[in-house]
Amino acid sequence: MTPPSEPSYAGHRFPPEVISHAVWLYFRFPLGLRMVEEMLAARGITVSHETVRQWALKFGQAFANEIRRRLPRPGDKWHLDEVQIKIAGKKHWLWRAVDQDGTVLDVLVQSRRDKKAAKRLLRKLLKKQGRPPRVMVTELLWLQSKAA
Repeated sequence: MTPPSEPSYAGHRFPPEVISHAVWLYFRFPLGLRMVEEMLAARGITVSHETVRQWALKFGQAFANEIRRRLPRPGDKWHLDEVQIKIAGKKHWLWRAVDQDGTVLDVLVQSRRDKKAAKRLLRKLLKKQGRPPRVMVTELLWLQSKAA
């Protein structure tokens, strides 16, 4: 198996640094394509959001993998919480899981509050994290969010 090679920027009008920065912005922060376009425009680089989208499609997976690899490993103490919210006037339940450092592990919004929803969140969490927590706390998260 050959090692992954650097992406080829040949045939693109912009230098690799500009393309890399645009794709990095898009994948690292919760920004839309137009926001990336505006941020580049603030630096004097005129590029359309469609171009940024094409760059993200072509070069994005490598950036996303690298960003994911560099994220700190989540803690082994999970806090689970549920909150009732209204979306378009209808009652829904927001289920969330947070580690001891405050990193949001996962969020699930459902219209039902039942055992099936709790199991769904836990299955998703365990699959995504790849390892079970040392401790799982289901109470007191609301106290921590009030203190913050």
